[in-house]
Amino acid sequence: MWISIFLRFAGEAKAMSVFCANRANAFSRTSSSSILQLYTSSLTLNRRCRGRSRSRVKMSYEQDLAIAIKAVSLAARLCQGVQRSLLQSDTQSKMDNSPVTVADYGSQAVISFVLERELPPGSFSMVAEEDSGDLRKTDAHDVAQRITELVNQTISLDGTYNISPLTIDDILEAIDKGKSEGGPHGRHWVLDPIDGTKGFLRGDQYAIALGLLDEGKVVLGVVGCPNLPCTSVSTSVKPSIDQIGCIFSATKGAGTSMQSLDGSIQPKRVYVSAVENPEEASFFESYEQKHSRHDLSAAIAKILGVKAPPVRLDSQAKYGAMARGDGAIYLRFPHPGYREKIWDHAAGCIVVQEAGGVVVDAAGEPLDFSKGRYLDVEKGIISTNPKLMPSLLDAVKTATE
Repeated sequence: MWISIFLRFAGEAKAMSVFCANRANAFSRTSSSSILQLYTSSLTLNRRCRGRSRSRVKMSYEQDLAIAIKAVSLAARLCQGVQRSLLQSDTQSKMDNSPVTVADYGSQAVISFVLERELPPGSFSMVAEEDSGDLRKTDAHDVAQRITELVNQTISLDGTYNISPLTIDDILEAIDKGKSEGGPHGRHWVLDPIDGTKGFLRGDQYAIALGLLDEGKVVLGVVGCPNLPCTSVSTSVKPSIDQIGCIFSATKGAGTSMQSLDGSIQPKRVYVSAVENPEEASFFESYEQKHSRHDLSAAIAKILGVKAPPVRLDSQAKYGAMARGDGAIYLRFPHPGYREKIWDHAAGCIVVQEAGGVVVDAAGEPLDFSKGRYLDVEKGIISTNPKLMPSLLDAVKTATE
């Protein structure tokens, strides 16, 4: 077969050489205007080919994105129900972590369930925060049973899956789909089922963050923020209840969109802040001081001349708010000894990048998600728009020397 293909191509090549020789003779007699026309036509064809190539790249993740949005939306529904019960309870201590445990595992089980059933047949790889080890202990049976009930209820309310109720073993197996180590090859989903557990317990911000790695690169991200207003957090206007809860989504080369979790607001493109003067910028940082060094962030802000107070939010909701321009700078400087996990940044990172922002470590290097479950970063993670980044890097260098 290969010999026949070779002979066919050889024949075509010979015919092409004759054609080109004839065209060369004709070309020497062609006017300059005709030459310009041929050149312009060539450029147009080249642009069309590049456009089709870009379209194929964008199209390749559209189905994955739709599945990811569905998975995150269902997980958010489960988490909202658990948090609502927590906040309405008179007996539940806010220091008791059992509600967030139920929501955390339940969220991961729901997302694992949706991905396994919606993706093409075959095994899928997922790098996630949780595993079922603690739930398999004898004294955790009641918690496992509660998680199973919530997952079944969430799937039933969705109405698109005609299946028998899942068992505890089904749930534990779904949770353990997240044991992958990731790496530089293949496709790996990256999940933080509840990012911002402290915010969840306070009734404040948290996020369900799902990303996709393809050959070590983040190519897709969905960040569901059940308590984040659909309007800017930088305004003093209190949003109505029907303006709470949004979801950010992005794929490589296709931009970032925001929509409401309940579907009342259709997807719309969002962009990072275009502020160029650091004095006019505001910055995001973690709500909890033990998650990030507020003193270092304050020093960097002072060097830049930032006048606005910091906007403190839990979770990757910060990435979402930044992607739509609520603030211009994001600073994260964990205390010494802390290792960043890829699920804490994968989805949020591409959401900001596709909205026109830049996300790097404190040395200005891109984040590398290809090395397994952890990120090896220089001192911290910073993000802003391209025009502010040089000034921000200079300020970080000065403050950390």
